[in-house]
Amino acid sequence: MPILVMKFGGTSVADLDRIANAAEKVKREVERGYDVIVIVSAMSGKTNELVNWVETTSPLYDAREYDAVVASGENVTAGLMALRLQEMGVSARSWQGWQVPINTTSAHSAARFVSIPRDNIDAKFAEGFRVAVVAGFQGLSAEGRITTLGRGGSDTTAVAFAAAFGAERCDIYTDVDGIYTTDPRISSKARKLDKIAFEEMLELASLGAKVLQTRSVELAMRYNVRLRVLSSFEETDENSGTLVCGEDEIMESKVVSGVAYSRDEAKITLFTIEDRPGIASAIFGPLAEAGINVDMIVQNISEKDYDDAHTGAVTDMTFSCPTNQVARARKAMEDAMAAGLIKYDDLIIDTEVAKISVVGIGMRSHAGVAAKMFEALAAENVNIKVIATSEIKISVLVDRKYLELAVQALHDAFELDKA
Repeated sequence: MPILVMKFGGTSVADLDRIANAAEKVKREVERGYDVIVIVSAMSGKTNELVNWVETTSPLYDAREYDAVVASGENVTAGLMALRLQEMGVSARSWQGWQVPINTTSAHSAARFVSIPRDNIDAKFAEGFRVAVVAGFQGLSAEGRITTLGRGGSDTTAVAFAAAFGAERCDIYTDVDGIYTTDPRISSKARKLDKIAFEEMLELASLGAKVLQTRSVELAMRYNVRLRVLSSFEETDENSGTLVCGEDEIMESKVVSGVAYSRDEAKITLFTIEDRPGIASAIFGPLAEAGINVDMIVQNISEKDYDDAHTGAVTDMTFSCPTNQVARARKAMEDAMAAGLIKYDDLIIDTEVAKISVVGIGMRSHAGVAAKMFEALAAENVNIKVIATSEIKISVLVDRKYLELAVQALHDAFELDKA
């Protein structure tokens, strides 16, 4: 039998009725001739509840016990899903991570896949079982302890199983019916895409789109796993949702496929630092050690001498990071200055900015995308603070109060509402 992987997120299995609804979709695929591997998340809100219990019980908790508790949410869902399928006459059984086994590293709460042996599940399929319901988000360390995979772990689990079992496709069921050109809550003109390339989806996910987690898209692109994103709350067929696939499956792509945004960004500038070899390392080394996710980086040359004792070229360095990491970033820079690694005249932090990005594989072969983007923002009097580019994306930092206006202006400028 061909194998299909189906993943259901927390909102899709939030209660018994929704689990029954998801089970109906699984049964339909079995009737179409598939052996199905179902990856389930914990019921909506359960993981947060379990995390709260751990933190209340032990603020300085043992990470191994944290994983043991938090992984239990997916185990409950897997058992209930298997029971529901059995009641429908579908031969199914549930699998916890250690039973497969899903072998991972020992980094508790942030584990990575090592291997997913097929033998145990293949043996059950050979016995006549048609569905394996696997608890997502969890695995087994070399020491025999339960591990969890961190944010987006169930999506990543689904892609990993699709790769390991050579699945025809990996269907991600969620509370939206596909990937849109931008957030429909901001632009009523947002259009659902039929297909999107792995690279575009990876950029959109990393730039703020919430539908798929970055790790799962990275894995899908590496192993060429075709992903389909579709709604668990609507009737679906083989043409539903959005297919995330290789660029070769997309006949002709628009220059820009989507507009993404990240609301909670901060801009940090170090003024009048020494312009010398190694200064960037002296700045970004301590930031990396502090776990700061630095994104956009701009360096400007200044003609002012950086002090009387050491005349020479100086520069200003600007970078962005998430707002919840600003305090750690400030401390890392102050500590670096106290240690004599760097010297600056001032450190200015702007926490009222947002990042807006346009993404599209068509940008590789079309000129003028940046000019068109900047013209659209200028027409709305939106000032650009920082610019960063890659082969298929352009990102800018703007004042957060202009976020919605900027997204709508760019969506209109690139005519993303048109197929």
